Amino acid sequence: MELRVSVVKRVCLFFFTIFSLAGLLCGPHQINAESPLVGELSIGVENPLNVRLAEPPRGLVADKQLGLLRHRVLKGQVLHTAKKGLRGLFETRGVRTPKGDLLLMFPEGNHYAAGSGKVNDMIAYRSSDNGKTWEGPSIAFDIDYSQHGFIPLIPRGSKRIYAFGTQPLPSKYSREKGRHENTPIGFRSSDDDGHSWSGVTLIKPKNDPRFLGMSVTRMCETDSGAWILGSHAADWSKNPLITRQYILRSEDKGNSWTLLPGKRPDGWFSPNYDRMDEGRPIYMGKGEVYFMARTPTGRIWESRSMDDGKTWADPKPSALVHPDAPPMVFHLSDGKTLITFHHNRHINTQYVGLTGKMDGMRDRAEIWISLSKDGGRNWSEPQFLFTNVTRSNPAKNGWFNHNSSYMDAVIDGGTIHLFLPHLWNRALYMHLEEKDLAKLPTAKKLARRLAK
Repeated sequence: MELRVSVVKRVCLFFFTIFSLAGLLCGPHQINAESPLVGELSIGVENPLNVRLAEPPRGLVADKQLGLLRHRVLKGQVLHTAKKGLRGLFETRGVRTPKGDLLLMFPEGNHYAAGSGKVNDMIAYRSSDNGKTWEGPSIAFDIDYSQHGFIPLIPRGSKRIYAFGTQPLPSKYSREKGRHENTPIGFRSSDDDGHSWSGVTLIKPKNDPRFLGMSVTRMCETDSGAWILGSHAADWSKNPLITRQYILRSEDKGNSWTLLPGKRPDGWFSPNYDRMDEGRPIYMGKGEVYFMARTPTGRIWESRSMDDGKTWADPKPSALVHPDAPPMVFHLSDGKTLITFHHNRHINTQYVGLTGKMDGMRDRAEIWISLSKDGGRNWSEPQFLFTNVTRSNPAKNGWFNHNSSYMDAVIDGGTIHLFLPHLWNRALYMHLEEKDLAKLPTAKKLARRLAK
């Protein structure tokens, strides 16, 4: 029996290698494909700016390949387009590996919560020359169940990469009673720069061992070595749905965990909407951890811990305008300045059901940046980076037609590497230099350029 299994594995490996080599030789999928663009659009909600793509404001470029109206300092390419017949591709997440490669992963197929069984594969791309060329696609995790996203962590002083995330093992969670998004949270590890991975270790918090939730936003490590990961639990049996935001914290490199602010159902939520989810902790040094979370209120909400993530202030709205979408915040190369990529718009209608028919899904089309030099207490005036200008597909709903959200970044050496699941169908790789951030226009500057 063992011999038979070994032969089958070798045959599968042979064909997988052949197909992977074909992908490497051909390069990224449909890299030269161009998207049909709209003729004109409005940027922003308050005092909207009407832009004709034939005459974009100075500094902006209508990019047919990317399907974006972007600032000229932002360059990019289409790395991957979801194979025909598949639902799409989902959260793109990248990391700088210990050996210096850029490693990108994302699920392709259907969303893990869309159906029981295996509905997607985790796809990987790798660049060994800082994003100039890419190898892929390959299968990152050869497992018999679906994935949600790749949350990377490389502990300080280590060459081991961890891959945290939602783990919908069929035997470990139920799709009944509106809890189909709630699964165990777990992690894998790689000691060979992300080429192969261990089996999964599931997180069972000491104060809530049966915790089920979902995690797909970035995590962090503190100077003490504590690991801090956001996770939320959703109940879709309620109408509208309700969510509760939690934090998972480990002091012993993942051997044991504590659920904060307490065991279920005592998670955080916005009182007006009974929701808070997709929280992102980021370490600020000297025991301070800043936390940002998604809500339907029109603002990113925030919390802060001053004791290494052990206790937290009650979350409150930040100044950042943002729709029902996750925070996207990172350190610049100095390790101190924060940059947030936010949508900077909120239509404020239908933010209760979270469906693809909501007109508010258009709010996910635009990306603006703001900077903070004081740990998120104050943010600079938003500056425009890009917006989706791909013509909508009437066969798809707004969830697909507008998405420029869930973007990820690797920022080092003065370069900002961006990974975007554009329209939930294409993985875009883009980059710009930190020194060029000052060239991005505010809404006032865009208005003056349009007036000319």
